[in-house]
Amino acid sequence: MLSLSASNRQDKTILYSRTTSLAVLFTMLLVYDNFYILTIENGIGLYGGMFHINAYTQIFNIFILIISGVILGLNSFYFRKVLNEKTFSLKKMFSYKNLILNKTGEQYKILEYPLILLFIVTGSTFLISTSDLVSIFLSIELQSYGLYLLSTVYRNSESSTKAGLTYFLLGGLSSCIILLAQSILYANSGNTSLDNLYIINNISDISKENESINSFYNSYYINFSLILLSVGFLFKVSAAPFHFWSPDVYDAVPTIVTTFIAIVAKISIFVFFLELVHYTSNLAYFSWSNNLLLSSLLSLIIGTVLGLVQFRIKRLYAYSTISHLGFILLSLSIYSIESIQAFIFYLIQYSITNLNAFILLLSIGYFYIFSSNNFEEKIKSMGLKDENNSPIQLISQIKGHYEVNPVLALSLGITLFSFLGVPPLMGFFAKQMVLSAALDNGYIFMTLLAILTSVISAVYYLAVIKQIFFDKNEYNIKPSIVEYSNNSTSLKNNITLSSYISITISVITLLITLFMFIPEEWLNMTNILTLIIFNL
Repeated sequence: MLSLSASNRQDKTILYSRTTSLAVLFTMLLVYDNFYILTIENGIGLYGGMFHINAYTQIFNIFILIISGVILGLNSFYFRKVLNEKTFSLKKMFSYKNLILNKTGEQYKILEYPLILLFIVTGSTFLISTSDLVSIFLSIELQSYGLYLLSTVYRNSESSTKAGLTYFLLGGLSSCIILLAQSILYANSGNTSLDNLYIINNISDISKENESINSFYNSYYINFSLILLSVGFLFKVSAAPFHFWSPDVYDAVPTIVTTFIAIVAKISIFVFFLELVHYTSNLAYFSWSNNLLLSSLLSLIIGTVLGLVQFRIKRLYAYSTISHLGFILLSLSIYSIESIQAFIFYLIQYSITNLNAFILLLSIGYFYIFSSNNFEEKIKSMGLKDENNSPIQLISQIKGHYEVNPVLALSLGITLFSFLGVPPLMGFFAKQMVLSAALDNGYIFMTLLAILTSVISAVYYLAVIKQIFFDKNEYNIKPSIVEYSNNSTSLKNNITLSSYISITISVITLLITLFMFIPEEWLNMTNILTLIIFNL
C-alpha cells in the first residue's frame, strides 16, 4: 500500500512483483515449517473452530502458493531479452532495448496488480482451511472480489472492462445463491459449524421417531440448502450448466489475467468442495452423486461439442476446461478412496498443464509481435481488439509457428496432447485413474461417455497441432526489426525469451513428458491425502 504513495514511477511494478513473489515464497516456507501437524491425527482448529489445519490443507496451501508465485513471475521479469550486436554504441543499445520493452504489455505499468493477487491468494488459502459457514462466505468473497478487480484492472481495455462487469454480475448472483443456502441451513439447524453437520445427521435419524423434534426440524431444508450450495460452487468453477460466463470472460480479459482466473480460483473451490462432500456424504436424506453426475455429464458433452466450433484460442481453452471439469466432478461424485485419489491427482496435474498452456500462449504472442513486418495492419484486418494485452486471439495466428520457434511449438504440442490424454504423458494417467474408479464402482455409462468425449475432443486439439506444425505461416520469420538512418546496420534474430520464462516452460514440459519415470512420489502423496480425508 505504501508503494502507491511512495513512488510515481510505474516501471517499478516489476520490483513490486518480485517483492510479492518473495513474500509468497516466505509464506510457503512457513507453511512447510508447520508440517509437524502431520503428527496430530485430525489437525488443529483455529479461531474457535472457524478454520482448521491438517496435512491436506497444508499441501494444497503450498500448491496454491507455488502456482501463484510462478504467475507472479510473469510480471517480475520481461518476457524477452535483446541480444545486442557489438557494432552498436551503448546509447543505441539502451534506446533499442527501451523500444522493445515498451511493447511488452500493460502488465508492467499497473502497480496494484501484485497487491490484488495477494488478496486473491489470501482468500484461496482461507477457503481451503475453512470449517464454518461464516468463514466460507468471507473467504470466497475475498477471493471473488479480487478476481473481479483483476479482470478490470486494465482500465484502457474496453473488452477487459466489459468482461469484468459480466464476471462481477454473474459472480454476485452465485454468491447470493451460496448465501441463501447458508441462511436456510443456519435457520434450520441453529449453528454454522460444518462439524455439527454430523450432529444434524443424527437429528435426522431421531426425528423419524420423535415428533417433538420433528416439529422444529425439517430435513428437507438440508437437502435444499446443499443443492443450492452445489449450484453456487459449480457456478464459481464454471461447470455446466452454469458455464456460460467463462468463455466470454476468458476471451475478453488480458491473457496474463486469464492465467490466474482459470487456475487458482478452481483449485481452492474444488479443495473445499471435497471437504464439504466429505462432511455431508452420510446425511440420511441427501446424496451428492446425482447432482454432481448430472453436472459431469453436461460438462463432458458441452465442453466437447461446443469446443469443435471455436476459432478463438482462449475460448477453446475455456471449453477444454469445462470438459476436464466433467472428469473432476465424475471422480468426486463416486466418492470412494480410489476416486478421491484420482480427483486430487487430476486437479493437480490439470492445474500444472493449464498453467503451461497459458504461459506458452503468452510467449508465442510476444514472438508474434516481432515476427511480422505488418503486425499492426494484420491485426486491424482481422478486426481484433486489445492486441497489446492479448496478441494471440485466433487459432490461425499460431499457424506455422514451428518454423518461427520449434521449441515453443513442441512444448505446446506436448501440452495439448496431455490435455487429450495421450500416453505416456501426465494427462493420460489422470484420466486413466478416473475411468478406473468409475468402472470399479459400476458407472459404465459415464465411463463410455467420458471415453467418447475424449475421442471427439481430439478433433480440436489435433486441429490446433496441425496448424502449428504443418501449415504455412503468414508472416516473415524474424525479419529486420529496426534500421537506423545513420547506417545500414540492422538487428536480426536477436529477440529471445527471458531466462525465467524459458526455465519455467522447460521444467513444466519435462514434468508432463517424463512423469512416467517419477510417478511414485505424486501417487504416494495423493494416496496419503486421501487416507487423511477418510481418517484411515
